[in-house]
Amino acid sequence: MKLFTLLFILFTTLYSAELNWLNDYDKALKQAQKESKGVYLFIGADVCRWCERFKKLTLSNQKAIDRLQEEYVLLYLSRDRHEIPKQFVTKGVPRHYFLTSKGEVIHADRGSREIDGFLNLIEEVNLKKEP
Repeated sequence: MKLFTLLFILFTTLYSAELNWLNDYDKALKQAQKESKGVYLFIGADVCRWCERFKKLTLSNQKAIDRLQEEYVLLYLSRDRHEIPKQFVTKGVPRHYFLTSKGEVIHADRGSREIDGFLNLIEEVNLKKEP
């Protein structure tokens, strides 16, 4: 089990570097304000098959990567390793929060989505944003 956890953390670290994930809520908000973007908060767990499925099927897709990086500062918080503000639910991961640069929730969702469903989710979120 320890080997699996170590490999998972290594994979997450490498994966995070490629996708430019931040792991600090306050830093993500500051960067979003600086770049005039929203924040996509992905809450997962170190050992979570649905989180892994979402990463492998969806977050590895170039369309999803491009779309997220164009519109959002990416924030990954593991409920096992990171400090997560109390206003966010951490049970039942993966959790997805789309936030304004001030930290206001535009849309919250949960579950592992395949690429088409996730891109549709981003479109739904964009419809909720104020013009």
